[in-house]
Amino acid sequence: MQVPFERIVQDYGLNVLRICRALLDEHRAQDAWSETFLSALKAYPQLAEDANVLAWLVRIARNKAIDELRKNKPEILDDHLQWEHADDQVNLGKEADNLQLWKEVAKLPQKQRMVVGYRYLGGLSYTQIAQLVSGSEASARRAGSDGIKNLRRILGDDSLWQE
Repeated sequence: MQVPFERIVQDYGLNVLRICRALLDEHRAQDAWSETFLSALKAYPQLAEDANVLAWLVRIARNKAIDELRKNKPEILDDHLQWEHADDQVNLGKEADNLQLWKEVAKLPQKQRMVVGYRYLGGLSYTQIAQLVSGSEASARRAGSDGIKNLRRILGDDSLWQE
């Protein structure tokens, strides 16, 4: 018997959002997240009970992110507008750090960005990632390692995403 779909959203929603966010800007990532779960809801009754739900959702999210990139041109966000409405000064430093991290992740070469997103934000294994990016497990490990190495160098944080 399959678990209720609401439980799937609760359990994997953050993982899917992280994947979408690694591939898209914040606004389009939220659209892709919504589209992912709408598609998943339609297909969920036909999903095998022994299927890896997270890997299935990540594959849908990847495809929705690609759809978003195809149908929308890149947009330039005016970052300072979101800060005008921020009331909580305590969280501004943390949000600025997260924003910087997302910007640096977006600058990584495509394969490194995808592997870092799938591994460290989505929680997939390298075997699952290799299937998604059409490569070997070893090349996925190499791309992930190179991506984290680049992020640590750029951000000056050696403790970033320790395994």
